[in-house]
Amino acid sequence: MVFRKNIYDAVVIGAGPNGLSAAITLQREGLQVLLVEASAVAGGGARTAELTLPGFRHDVCSAVHPLAAVSPFFASLPLQAHGLEFIYPPISVVHPLDGNSSVRIKGSADETAEGLGTDDKAYLNLVQPVIRNWPRIAEEILSPLHYPRHISAMLDFAIKAMHPASVTAAKFHMKSTKALWAGMAAHFMRPFSGYFTSAPGIILLTAAHLKGWPFIKGGSGSLSQALLSYFISMGGEIKTSFLVESIKQLPPARAIVLDVSPTQLSQIAGSRFPDRYIKKLARYRYGVGVFKIDWALDKPAPFLSPDCSEAGTIHLGGSYEEIALAELQTSQGVHTGNPFVIYTQPSIFDRSRTPDARHTAWAYCHVPNGSVTDMTTAIENQVERFAPGFRKLIIGRHTMNTVQLEAYNSNYRGGDIKGGETDLKQLFSRPVSAIHPYNTPAGNIYICYASTPTGAGVHGMCGYHAAKKMLNDIFKKEIGGKI
Repeated sequence: MVFRKNIYDAVVIGAGPNGLSAAITLQREGLQVLLVEASAVAGGGARTAELTLPGFRHDVCSAVHPLAAVSPFFASLPLQAHGLEFIYPPISVVHPLDGNSSVRIKGSADETAEGLGTDDKAYLNLVQPVIRNWPRIAEEILSPLHYPRHISAMLDFAIKAMHPASVTAAKFHMKSTKALWAGMAAHFMRPFSGYFTSAPGIILLTAAHLKGWPFIKGGSGSLSQALLSYFISMGGEIKTSFLVESIKQLPPARAIVLDVSPTQLSQIAGSRFPDRYIKKLARYRYGVGVFKIDWALDKPAPFLSPDCSEAGTIHLGGSYEEIALAELQTSQGVHTGNPFVIYTQPSIFDRSRTPDARHTAWAYCHVPNGSVTDMTTAIENQVERFAPGFRKLIIGRHTMNTVQLEAYNSNYRGGDIKGGETDLKQLFSRPVSAIHPYNTPAGNIYICYASTPTGAGVHGMCGYHAAKKMLNDIFKKEIGGKI
C-alpha cells in the first residue's frame, strides 16, 4: 500500500459517518489526515447499492435522516456545495391503524396536535419546550455527559427523557396517540419499561417538527460522498479496500482514531492496551439486531390510509400494546410473529432511485442479537395488514439477517445497528465507565463509533467530539464555543 506521506498527524480507521466527521474535524484544523476504509466504498451505515434489480438504488442500512437534518456538526459544513440535497416528504411519519385511519406527524407541533383530539395539550406539553430550546440544547444533548450551560432548558428535557416510554404513554388517552408514541419510542430498541426510553422519541419528534425526516437525494450514500468530497477538498487522503486487522499495518502517525465497535477496538489495538481495559471492552454488551428487507415494486404499496402516500416513513405495528409487547419479546430473545416494522418509500419522492416508473421500498424489524430467523413473512404480513395487495407488487426482494448485516459491516455485532445495548447501566458508560469516553489507555488512540456518546444515528457528533478531544490532548488545539 502506497501512502502520500511518510508520517501523518492522524489516521482514522473506518469511513462511516463518524469516521468521516472525525477526519474532517482534524483536517480542517490543519492536520494531515489519512482515512482508511475496509470496504471499496466509504459510508459505513450510510451507503446505497443496487440490491434487487439493475438500476434500483437501495439504502443498505440507514435510509431516513432526521438527526442528520438537525446535526450541529453537519450544519457547520458546506455539504450542499459537495452535492448533498435533503428531500423532505410532506408528512414525516404516518402510523396507520386497522381500517383506513391513521395518525401522522406533519409540519409544526401545533399542526400535528390538531389531529390528536383530546391529547393535543399533552402532546404540546411534551414537545414544545424541547423544540423551543433546541437551538440552545442541541449540542448539549448530542455531547458526552457534562455540566450543561443551559441548566433550566436541559433540566426540562432530562426530566422528560429519563421517563420510561410507558410512563410518557400514560399521559395520552387516545389509542391513536399512544400508538404514535409507541412507534417513536420503539426506535430505541428497548422495552418501554426502561428508564430513558422516552429520550429518542422526544428527540425524533423534535427533529420532525424542526426540519422533518428527510431522505438524501440519490440515496444515503450521497451524504457519505458529500462528506468525503469535502474532506478530500481540504487535502485529506483516503485509502479504500484497506482492511486493518492491527494498527501495525498503519503508516506512522501521531494519533489514531477508530470508528469501530469495542470488540474490534480490542482486536485492532489490543496490543497497546493493558489487560484491565481489554477485559472492560470484553464486557461491553450489544443489543437486539434487525432483519432488513429491500423491495423493488411495480407500484407504491397500496396503503389504505391516504396519508401514507405523502409519508416518507411509515410505522407498522398497530396499537401501543402490540408494539410494547413486540419490543419486550425481542429483548427477551423471542421472535415475535407480530413485529414492529419501520417502512420507508423513498422513490415516491426521489425519482432517481429507479430507472423507470417503478419503485423501491425499505423495511426492518427488531430481532434477537445474532438471529438467523427469516422474518420475511412476518414483515410482509404487517405491510399487507395495512396495504392489502402489497405482495402482488413485488418484482424483486433482497433480505439481510443479523449475520449478513455483520458480514457487510463488522461494526454491527450480531446485527446491532445502534452500537450496543442502551439500558441504564450502559447508556452513560460507552464503551467503558470513563470521564473521557473517547480516550483509551494508549494515550494517542481514540474511539468514535456509536458505542461512544452520543450513540446511534447519522449525525457525526461522536466523530466530532472524539476528534475535538484528540486535538486538545495531542495537538494542544482548542475548539471552543459552539460548533
